[in-house]
Amino acid sequence: MAQKKSIRFYNDRQVRAVWDEGHSKWWFSAIDIVRAINDEDDYVKAGNYWRWLKRKFDSEGIQLVSVTHDFKFEAPDGKQRASDALDAECVHTLAKHYPANRANAFLDWFTYSDNTIDGQSKKKAYDLFESGLMDSLEPGTVECLQQIHAYIFGGLYDFAGQIRTKNISKDGFTFANALHFQTILPAIERMPETTFDEIADKYIEMNVAHPFMEGNGRSTRIWLDLMLRRSLKKCVDWSRIDKKAYLEAMRRSVVDSAPIKALLAGALTDKINDRETFMKGVDYSYYYEQSE
Repeated sequence: MAQKKSIRFYNDRQVRAVWDEGHSKWWFSAIDIVRAINDEDDYVKAGNYWRWLKRKFDSEGIQLVSVTHDFKFEAPDGKQRASDALDAECVHTLAKHYPANRANAFLDWFTYSDNTIDGQSKKKAYDLFESGLMDSLEPGTVECLQQIHAYIFGGLYDFAGQIRTKNISKDGFTFANALHFQTILPAIERMPETTFDEIADKYIEMNVAHPFMEGNGRSTRIWLDLMLRRSLKKCVDWSRIDKKAYLEAMRRSVVDSAPIKALLAGALTDKINDRETFMKGVDYSYYYEQSE
């Protein structure tokens, strides 16, 4: 079975991780952690700094006991290369002894991110791939969207999978009036989904409806991919869509659908059954929802 991989984001820096099934824990790229803490663009410089840190810690008797070379990460040139990886305990040790206390904010983020609703629901979103649920759903239906939402947020929100009854707004934009959902949602469900444009239009309309109190974007992006997978044998490689460009295009989609359609069309892939593509999609979907 392919390894489960994750990408977290600290101040827009990727922190990649690989799941160790035998020991039931994540291993994090050491160079990514250095890049994140140092806000470093250059992988080579980050790698050099990491090697210097290891020598420094060794000379000071600080034991980074959980360093391994057993996992590969995708390098900037696209190739898979073995790289130093740290487990969570080792990440804490590294951060606590980082020069000039520069890693305090990173450690707060690292510790916090796994225990939040977002962190817990993200793990459940990963599990969707193996759950078999997606193969049993009817893409494009409201019930399909509700079941996705219920799976991801079940046990975390008491309204998981339930259509909202209150009105909500975000950044000055008011979403569809909950009083009209009995008319609005069936109308969206009846929209055709045989072409890319039709599917994109349906996705945009459901986003404007925003049928849940929270978790709309993360659920609806999976809903979109299910429609694309069934009708076009395609899905979106979300890792190819820039966060700021996506959010701006979605804001504009209410009056002009061209920008978001261009972004989605440019990121289509035929890797509809690829585990890593799905996992990266979850990572980026959650990244889009992180506050600036």
